[in-house]
Amino acid sequence: MNPMKHFLLTGGTGFIGKHLIKALELDHKVTVLTRKDPQKFPRSPNVTYVDSVVDINFDNIGVVINLAGEPIANKRWSEQQKKEICDSRWEMTEMLIDAIADAKVRPQLLINASAIGFYGRQNELPIDETFTNIHDEFSHKVCKRWEEIALQAKDFNVRTCITRFGIVIGPKGGALAKMLPAYYLCLGGPMGNGKQYMSWIHIDDVVGGILHLVENQSLEGIFNFTAPGAVSNQEFSQILADTLNRPNFMKMPAFVLKTLFGEMSELFLYGQNVTPKRLIDSGYQFQYPQLGDGLANATSP
Repeated sequence: MNPMKHFLLTGGTGFIGKHLIKALELDHKVTVLTRKDPQKFPRSPNVTYVDSVVDINFDNIGVVINLAGEPIANKRWSEQQKKEICDSRWEMTEMLIDAIADAKVRPQLLINASAIGFYGRQNELPIDETFTNIHDEFSHKVCKRWEEIALQAKDFNVRTCITRFGIVIGPKGGALAKMLPAYYLCLGGPMGNGKQYMSWIHIDDVVGGILHLVENQSLEGIFNFTAPGAVSNQEFSQILADTLNRPNFMKMPAFVLKTLFGEMSELFLYGQNVTPKRLIDSGYQFQYPQLGDGLANATSP
């Protein structure tokens, strides 16, 4: 990467954030904005934790990476939980935009998280960043407003990239942390009819893709952060079972998922076949383009 930069990272205590910090901290300064007590985190020469935007001098920040947000699949979607999912994304992003607007020396780049939920539920049709036939549902509404707020940074001549994340897999965290216990107990299997697509990405490609956006100053706009090889839920389940040498027969019927999770079950029962066209066209080389290799790495001891 280019000479030392000063990064501001929100959501830095999550799965993606921790891996990003590890990739950046040797050669760059990182300020992590967190809702948790900054004193609870280990001291590091190049990493500083703060709990308020007012503690940050934006004149010294070169790159803002905004990952903050209440996990969308952690709790059943009550009206209060939906509000928390929205507010935790929208309000933080609004605060960042206000701080960027007020800065005397503005950051060169804002990378703002989003998700492939922007596209809503879809069938097997491949979806790239130009896709506009959106299914208007809660996940789309969350992402649409989130992206609209972040893109205001362009009004202040800040290069802005939106990263629409797929299902992130990797060791000791991410989506697999919730899947693996059932498979280890030989209770794994597809969800619903298993035909819904799962667009996934390995954590190393999330970090690599973000650094690719930082380094290539001509890149801006929307980027799908998914591996080139999206698979059906049935295929994902079978490859995961094979990787773990476990069975794959405990199918979870749709009515059970709807009973357990209510509206949130749509995250499991519907999907999107998303392709990372703009990342590939910009020259990014995926470390894990195939699911089998990605799962082998993510589940290795």
